[in-house]
Amino acid sequence: MGLTVYRSHLFACVASISAATICAPLWAQTSAGNREAAAAPDILDNDQPLDPDQPLTEFPDFGVDWPDLENLPDPVVSDLDSTDDSSNVSASAQDGFAETENVDPTAQLPSNFAETDGSIIADGPNNTAFAETFAPDGSMTLSNYDIRFSGLPDAIDEKFGIRFDSLSVLKQYQNDQANFAQIKRRAETDTELVERLLRIEGYYDAIVRNRFEEAGKAAGSNDILVVINIVAGPQYKFADILLPGLETAAGSDPANFRSVFGLEPGAILNSDGIIAAQLRLDEAMAENGYAFSKTGEPDLVIDHADRNGDLTQPVMPGGKYNFGAIKMASTELFGPEHAQLIARFEPGDIYKASDVEDLRRALISTGLISTITMEPVISDDPDKVDLAINLTPAPLRTIAGELGYGTGEGARAEVSWEHRNLFPPEGLIRLTGVLATQEQSGSVTFRRNNHRRRDNVLNGRVALNNIDRPAFEARTFSVGANIERQSNLIYQKKWSWSAGLELIASQERDVVGTTGQTSRQTFFIGALPVSVTYDASDDLLDPQSGFRIGARISPEASFQNGSFFYTRGQIDGSAYYPVSEKIVMAGRMRLGSIVGAGNNRIAPSRRLYSGGGGSVRGYGYQRIGPLDANDDPIGGRSLVEFSLEARIRIDAFGGNFGVVPFIDAGNVYTNPLPRFSGFQYGAGIGLRYYSNFGPIRIDLGTPVNPQPGDSPVALYVSLGQAF
Repeated sequence: MGLTVYRSHLFACVASISAATICAPLWAQTSAGNREAAAAPDILDNDQPLDPDQPLTEFPDFGVDWPDLENLPDPVVSDLDSTDDSSNVSASAQDGFAETENVDPTAQLPSNFAETDGSIIADGPNNTAFAETFAPDGSMTLSNYDIRFSGLPDAIDEKFGIRFDSLSVLKQYQNDQANFAQIKRRAETDTELVERLLRIEGYYDAIVRNRFEEAGKAAGSNDILVVINIVAGPQYKFADILLPGLETAAGSDPANFRSVFGLEPGAILNSDGIIAAQLRLDEAMAENGYAFSKTGEPDLVIDHADRNGDLTQPVMPGGKYNFGAIKMASTELFGPEHAQLIARFEPGDIYKASDVEDLRRALISTGLISTITMEPVISDDPDKVDLAINLTPAPLRTIAGELGYGTGEGARAEVSWEHRNLFPPEGLIRLTGVLATQEQSGSVTFRRNNHRRRDNVLNGRVALNNIDRPAFEARTFSVGANIERQSNLIYQKKWSWSAGLELIASQERDVVGTTGQTSRQTFFIGALPVSVTYDASDDLLDPQSGFRIGARISPEASFQNGSFFYTRGQIDGSAYYPVSEKIVMAGRMRLGSIVGAGNNRIAPSRRLYSGGGGSVRGYGYQRIGPLDANDDPIGGRSLVEFSLEARIRIDAFGGNFGVVPFIDAGNVYTNPLPRFSGFQYGAGIGLRYYSNFGPIRIDLGTPVNPQPGDSPVALYVSLGQAF
């Protein structure tokens, strides 16, 4: 029995649902291009003379209609379509694993091949007859076409369809009409593609042919049905699986790593499985102390006679190490001590690549770094590896401006300057000024990230404000400090908390009873605000499942005509439920209360208010609740708010937009406990644009049962969902 050996690199480009493309080594060219000529000589690699009668290679389909030579239009310059050429399927592959095929010429047909399959592997007399009928005399009639598979094995999973849709030239140009010659060329290219995709799944004897049918039966129809016929044959299985070099790993690690590799003799031979096993082995070694481990190129030997394959996966574990010290070439931003404070590992811990990646992401999240590289290096201690960090600083100063307009709030302009490392490490200073219809303010903020331990943030703020809103007027000087642990766009934390101190001096306008007369009072207030939040949602800016719940309590002392104490508290909760792939139902609730003092004794700026884009949409900012004689809100000691909305993603415009019908309800009461009555309702619809960094929200709401002075509509714009 003669054996012919073929060797090539295996690869495939796999298109994920999110439109990203992953290149992985997956297939090899079949026996010299087709199964009828198993061993064609390579005329480029020897000195044989060229055969003058050898046919030319077929030209690729350029996606351009054949010209009508009798009626040529005036010359114009136009862009050609991309070439219909299956060679671009492999253009991005760089690495792969080697595959050797031991071909038995007597065993070229699948073992389950039957005489009834002869029509599939025939050279297509059906196609010739179809061409003569459908395109007589070389007619270049333009047609639409559909694609159908026949004989696709049941064992094929959805990845086959994803790959075919991504790589198929028939699919790529399906929306454009083409003549029969173009469609035929595309079908021939895709026939080769399907053979390669079947090899990924272990069908090394698969035979694929195409035929054409008239899709439309109505008179004058030009539609064509491209049928891709498949005789898959048996799925090959693994025979021997060798991991040379694995035995050099320490202790019981070789047995553990072999178990992680996961492939066993007798299992279906699947190229995806080989790549996945190699990645699992790489990860397992890197997570268990093998800082310099690597795997070689897998080698797969296919035996067509026995319908199986032998896999050899070289392994180079290297030594097993613990973490040593962190080394930094530059300490311009911070030193290795601060990097060690941020790291989740200590010197002496077993080396884990995931700990290194976690530190890299944490350093990037500081906002101080433009580029960073991290790699293990040999330490003076033979059992340890140091971590060498090289980084490039990002621009540290920022000047920002903001212009806006809000219903009920008027125009607003804000400008700020900040230096993110004025007081290393990570000591930020920000100067902010606001000029708005209802507010003028200036503030200085100090912020130090990773204060004493990772994720702890120390904040300090001094602010001077002049606020003139319908609810109250206040001229306020405040000093505050707190320490917190909050989520950010890189790390969404389950638990967040904050604890701090506020000192406030404020001169405020208040309304006397129901007469509408006003008086000014000066308040000196000290507060100890504390908050905690549990976040079980799946996304910070665009949650689609899960829930969030948070509580805030602030014991406060007020010194104004004597001293008195009261406590402000608030509970917030929200939940998200995916009804379908395109629809998410979201709900929100808020309860607030102030106990310990009467409504009139509490400074107007410390009372509870409702209304606006973050509470009950359709109403102006702070417009809900009891009103004074001038129909201005006076605030209260308790509040209740509810929201319900449907977040519907639409397919139009690339699927980047959505609509959100919503209904909100809420009220404010002067009693310390909410009465759950007299709700003000707001309803409306919103538009969402889903950008790469989060949804941009535009909500238009209207009050269902407005109070005196309420506007008929209110518009809100912000980044992120409403809640």
